[in-house]
Amino acid sequence: MHRRKRLQNRIAESRYALPLAALYSIIVWLAGGLVSRGLWLSFALMVANTYFMAELNNRNALIRIYSRMVSCSFLILTVMSSFLFDQVSVWVIGISSALTYLLLFNAYQDKRATRWVFYSFLTISIASLFFIQILYYVPFLWILFGSKIMGLSWRTFWASLLGLILPYWLYGGYAIYTNSLMEIFRHFSELGNFQGFLQIENLSSYQIFTFLFMILLGIMGIAHFIRSTYKDKIRTRMLYEIFCTMEILTIIFILLLPRLYNQLLPVLIVNTAPLIAHFIALSRTRASNITFCIITVIAIALTAYNLWGPSLIF
Repeated sequence: MHRRKRLQNRIAESRYALPLAALYSIIVWLAGGLVSRGLWLSFALMVANTYFMAELNNRNALIRIYSRMVSCSFLILTVMSSFLFDQVSVWVIGISSALTYLLLFNAYQDKRATRWVFYSFLTISIASLFFIQILYYVPFLWILFGSKIMGLSWRTFWASLLGLILPYWLYGGYAIYTNSLMEIFRHFSELGNFQGFLQIENLSSYQIFTFLFMILLGIMGIAHFIRSTYKDKIRTRMLYEIFCTMEILTIIFILLLPRLYNQLLPVLIVNTAPLIAHFIALSRTRASNITFCIITVIAIALTAYNLWGPSLIF
């Protein structure tokens, strides 16, 4: 039985959705000071991040119909978090998250895919030079790699370790040459720094509102995936189970250490985007259409609040 397409479905399946989302993003960046504050490097990193999210969707067929909603959702959520525009290291973390998935998913059911695993964990290690706490995800990634991607073997495990070690091996050589070895020890000591534990009250209002909205989108995406997962291919289910797990882990991480909010938000966005895109593109009820409209309005309102609230751009 043919079901009539609602507004959300027409938008989700439109070939104009991504260009319009990109135009909207450019307008928000301009309002956020792209030219006046010289945020060109951050903007370039955002563009690269969007490309990797598009490739993640295209190469893994995350949506079982033609839709660019993964990239669109990523763009909308990214520009909504405009208080991150001037933080270059944060955009590196976002790129790392998307690129890690893009590389690691190539090792699906291939226990000899040492090259992809090496590059994937190398990406994480490079990001850890900017944000050492991202290494907390590594044990969970090993578990998910073995249980969901089913590519864990002694070969791929050692490849992942080499990928993690290589940047610090090179950095260590440079530190010895410049007599700054203590910088590495201070960098790693941050792994044991739990200052601000559970101190949510230290977050600003715009950070809290954005976080709550992300949690809401994540819950909606996970619930929809659980209800409709039987329609997806087994490989797609496994990948979405990784997104669901990493989404929950990141939310818990932010709740435990709110002082790392800005660094963890790009990781949360990378995981939330495919989850909410799955809901928008593949649900077709009247209730979901209304929900989509409400989500859109809230996203635009939060974008405006985050732009003109903390940035004081009037």
